[in-house]
Amino acid sequence: MNVVVIAAHPDDELLGAGGTLAKHAQSGDTVHAVICSEGATSRYADGMESELEAAGRRAAAILGLASLRFLRLPDQRLDALPLVEVVQRLETALEEFDPEVVYTHAPGDINADHGVVARAVRTACRPYRFPRLRRLAAFETPSSSEWGGPPGLPPFTPQLFIDITATLDAKIAAFECYASEVRPWPHPRSARALRERAATWGSLIGRAAAEPFLLLRETD
Repeated sequence: MNVVVIAAHPDDELLGAGGTLAKHAQSGDTVHAVICSEGATSRYADGMESELEAAGRRAAAILGLASLRFLRLPDQRLDALPLVEVVQRLETALEEFDPEVVYTHAPGDINADHGVVARAVRTACRPYRFPRLRRLAAFETPSSSEWGGPPGLPPFTPQLFIDITATLDAKIAAFECYASEVRPWPHPRSARALRERAATWGSLIGRAAAEPFLLLRETD
C-alpha cells in the first residue's frame, strides 16, 4: 500500500503521525513524505534550511520512509501564494506516488501554513483525480491544533485512533533528530509532552499509546 504524509514544515510530518507512519512502514507499506515549506526563513538565520532537511532525512530513516521530498516553498507565507500553485505542486508528487492513504494537517489549525496545506491537499485529492485513494485523514499538530483557527473551521475532533504502542519510541527518536525544534517540558513539542499526549489518546481506546485523526474521507 502506498502512503503519503503531506506536511507544511519540517517535523510536522512526524509530530502528529510519526508513530502511524512507522507502523505503516513496519507493516510493509511504502511511505512517502512531502514537506511543503522550508520552515526556516521566518525564524532562523541563513543556513537553517539545509540543517532542517538533513534532520528530516535522519528522521525519515528512523521511521522507515521510502522517500522524503522538500518543495521549499516560503515559510509562513504560503497564504501569499496562489492556492492553485500549491495544489499543482502537490498533484505532481501525488501522481508519482499514486497513494491509497494520505495524511495531512487538520483544517482548523491556528498556523496559517497548516491551513493552506490542508486546503490544498483536499483539493489535490479530489476523488476523480486519485481514484485509488481510500483514506484521507488529518492529524493533530501539537501547539497548533489545540488552539483552533479562524472562526467557522471545525475543531480537531478525531474519529480514528491508531495504536502506536510499538512505534512510539521510533516517533520520539525521529522527533529528536530535529534538535532546533525540540522544546523543554512542558512545551507541547517536548519529547515528554509527545509521550504523554500519546498516552492520553491511547487511554481513550484502551491502549498504551495512540495517534488521533480527523477522517476527511474514507472509501470502503
